[in-house]
Amino acid sequence: MTWLWLLGKIGAVLGIIFVVGPGLILAERRLSAFIQGRLGPNRVGPFGVLQPVADIIKLIMKEVIVPQGTDRTLFLLGPFLVFVPPLLGWAVIPFGNQIGEEHLQVANLNIGVLFLMSVLSVGVYGITLGGWASNNKYSLLGSLRAAAQLISYELTLGLAILSVVMFAGSVDPQRIVELQARNGWNIFGGGSLWLLPSGLLGFVLLYTCALAENNRLPFDMAECEAELVGGYHTEYSSMGFGVYMFAEYVAMTLSAALVITLFLGGWHFPYLTNPDDHSVAAGVISVAVFVTKLVLLTLTYIWVRWTLPRFRYDQIMSLGWRRLLPLALGNIGAVALIGVFVQGSP
Repeated sequence: MTWLWLLGKIGAVLGIIFVVGPGLILAERRLSAFIQGRLGPNRVGPFGVLQPVADIIKLIMKEVIVPQGTDRTLFLLGPFLVFVPPLLGWAVIPFGNQIGEEHLQVANLNIGVLFLMSVLSVGVYGITLGGWASNNKYSLLGSLRAAAQLISYELTLGLAILSVVMFAGSVDPQRIVELQARNGWNIFGGGSLWLLPSGLLGFVLLYTCALAENNRLPFDMAECEAELVGGYHTEYSSMGFGVYMFAEYVAMTLSAALVITLFLGGWHFPYLTNPDDHSVAAGVISVAVFVTKLVLLTLTYIWVRWTLPRFRYDQIMSLGWRRLLPLALGNIGAVALIGVFVQGSP
């Protein structure tokens, strides 16, 4: 029975990824067309809903081209090194309330937040190795930009997550969500008016860093077509490019799930989900709440991409080191002071 539950939870997570992922690709193309006054894909299937399927078939049918002078092993391995880490990160995301004795979470790790931080930072290796192995200066520059950007924003991201850990006193995602369900979402200070500014600031910092970690506009310096042709994946074709593209959307869903888990209550919604109700019906409702939040938050990623202009490289570095990092450090200090002198505990 335990194995059946585990397989069921793995199937649910893969279902979320492989349904929301292609849906986001279609939504990106349709929303960008709407913002720019175009139609977007509308021929393959009703309202163009089968366009992602047509794209996958097209990529599979194309020839895999490996340029001369490349490191063939690393060139072919690069896309999968980008795809696998965010897929593993989903293992510790609590995507629903408990059903009976089973947590709706593939792996209930007590250090789940630390595990998430580690897999989020590993994805850049696939970008760096793919760009370096391509034997293309534009690809190499794109991969180096991605590495520099990751280092710049990883610090702020870690400090934003640390503020939530200080709120909850735990690095267990399930525990963090349960406390929000009982006391209030962390974006609103976890039920404390004193922590409300810190919660709002932490959410903004984590959301901004999530955009930067995913190389999404206005932080897409790794694949800036105006300067680098296509960036780190310039030399990739067929499913190599397809895996890189899909990995971006898997990473988007993971970063959105992390923001939801840490600041937006996870699977909880007031008056709709009850943390003490472990019935099957309550579990299904909690999963539906989580997926709805996931879709809405990832749609804001698309909205931001097609609204804000791309930053210059020096502006991105300045924003990360001179603006966001001091704000994150100040936020941590404020949470610590409030915990010690107002609430009586760190």
